[in-house]
Amino acid sequence: MNAEGLEGYTKALDWLHGLLRFGQKPGLERMQWMLGQLGNPERRLAFIHVAGTNGKGSTCSYLSHMLMEAGYSVGMFTSPYLIDFRERIRYNGAMIPQADLVELVEQARVLVERCEAESGFGSPTEFEVITLIAILYFANVTRPAVVVWETGLGGRLDSTNVVFPIATVITNIGMDHMDVLGNSLPEIAREKAGIIKPGVPVITGERRAEVLAVLQEAADRSRSTLYRIGSHFDAEQLQERIGEQQIRYRSIFRRAESEYRLAMNGPHQAENAAVSLMTIDVLRNYLSYLLEEEEIVRGLQQTRWPGRLEVVSPRPMVMLDGAHNQEGIEALVASLNRLTKPNTRLHLLFSGLADKPLKRMAEALRGLQTNVETVRLTKFDFPRAAETGQLQEAFLAGGWEAARLDIVSDWRQFLASWVKDNRAANGDDWLVVCGSLYFIAQVRTFFPTTVEEAGE
Repeated sequence: MNAEGLEGYTKALDWLHGLLRFGQKPGLERMQWMLGQLGNPERRLAFIHVAGTNGKGSTCSYLSHMLMEAGYSVGMFTSPYLIDFRERIRYNGAMIPQADLVELVEQARVLVERCEAESGFGSPTEFEVITLIAILYFANVTRPAVVVWETGLGGRLDSTNVVFPIATVITNIGMDHMDVLGNSLPEIAREKAGIIKPGVPVITGERRAEVLAVLQEAADRSRSTLYRIGSHFDAEQLQERIGEQQIRYRSIFRRAESEYRLAMNGPHQAENAAVSLMTIDVLRNYLSYLLEEEEIVRGLQQTRWPGRLEVVSPRPMVMLDGAHNQEGIEALVASLNRLTKPNTRLHLLFSGLADKPLKRMAEALRGLQTNVETVRLTKFDFPRAAETGQLQEAFLAGGWEAARLDIVSDWRQFLASWVKDNRAANGDDWLVVCGSLYFIAQVRTFFPTTVEEAGE
């Protein structure tokens, strides 16, 4: 892109990010007003709407890869991003071109100004405008056969909830964003279940009875069928090693069990893959989607999702994981306990957001205590990032000994020293960088890796 084009792209992003000053405004009225002014372009698209606390991004990626392998054109909308803003809006795996983004920002800017002046609903938020841009890109520019559509926060009042999908996916429910969604699992589940639409099938990876009761009630109210993991479908790990695992999948729609290889680690990825496979089974059985078994196999094997148990340096071993809440930390602990050997020494570099349940996250990390040499706590450049003092208090309250904790003032300098000092080590020492996905995004730029896809 020439200098003039790059300047236009930079200005477009600056304008978008400037909308952050309007904060979060739960509600659909601004989105509905803007889409109504455009003739409701979202109605021309087939969406798979994905909500949940953890696993949304991985599930979206599994679905997209399987559908693309079968020859379908696929749009994908996820959030946030790791390195490049355009990761959030993709067509057949490719990020939205800068020129298209600039043009769509200009279209959106006019609507935003009109919405603020004419609608009585105030100015749209940054996320609402990004959602609008994604709809315009898919409906007017690329026209994909299907759009894999991830919620931003919650579901019922999330700006993505202006679409009527062909399938609804709710990966799981966890205690996250309680200030907006509620203080109990059933309360949060009701917000997530708000994306369930009349007659649209629902696939969930949730297993707990108190949460399933809420989802079932919402599905019954909408006369939608709820397909539950552990009942209508399931998956189990057969074997696992770094960068690969094999799973066995069963479904009420299949006469026999199937075995698949995944390129992502962790029992939680086996469940994410199962949710994605069941969604594909529903599409094949009720909506005449054509996917051959070999296409499904290739799609699953090719799926990657950066920042999730991602090895960015095999020697010395450095692994990144955006475990940004208690459930994410628990999944990380379960995975590391399976992947490490008895003689593996773990070194953690942790940073998180001040509004996250840091004490509970620290408590969950204690599942690794027998293997952990040191937990290094650091702060990164982000408005909501926790101070190192707050992190230290949370880990002490979470049961960690002060002798195991170390404050790192400059995480970049620490990483440089770690990689240099351990390059010739025997491989028994692993550095695991975890916590906020925003932190992982910054750390990832330190390593020479290729951006593929990103989402929390």
